[in-house]
Amino acid sequence: MAKSSTARQKLLEAAFSVIRAKGYAAATVDELCQAAGVTKGAFFHHFKTKDELAVAAADHWSEATGAFFAAAPYHKATDPLDRVLGYLEFRKTILQGEVKEFTCLVGTMVQEVYDSAPAIRAACEASIIGHAENLEVDISAAMKARGMKPGWTAASLALHTQAVLQGAFILAKAKGGPEIAAESIEHLKRYVELLFARPTRNGE
Repeated sequence: MAKSSTARQKLLEAAFSVIRAKGYAAATVDELCQAAGVTKGAFFHHFKTKDELAVAAADHWSEATGAFFAAAPYHKATDPLDRVLGYLEFRKTILQGEVKEFTCLVGTMVQEVYDSAPAIRAACEASIIGHAENLEVDISAAMKARGMKPGWTAASLALHTQAVLQGAFILAKAKGGPEIAAESIEHLKRYVELLFARPTRNGE
């Protein structure tokens, strides 16, 4: 049983790397098995189809990234706005390595299959929305601490941050490096500071 469980885990991890590198449609079962170091028999023991693996990979991505961000140091800030800005700075610091190493699995998949694979789209949506909802908590607290009642909501700003981040990943893919993505995050930080009427760094 332990050996079987390890094979499933390896396939999920392989999905992270192969799909981010090649895209979902281009990633074959053979390539996924090769990357995982398992047989096709092991693949079909755990997953009936590649789509079923994709749904499981999206769920596993949510769990893995959720734990990763939950342990990040920006949560230690007392001011919730500092936690929001710290989150964005943290996103910038993890733009490391090759593009395939820092881009988003669920963002990559949903761009390809949003209209053709409803189960994958739903799993990707749940992952992205769930991540936004975690950030929404700190945005809402920052608004409350400042007595803010603007014409926008914490939920809408949290989703906007995800839209910018996913767009930044697309630009990074187009440019072949993380620099443009880091610049996009810096612009987003300035925008958030302006929304909360905090003077930007350098007096901009």
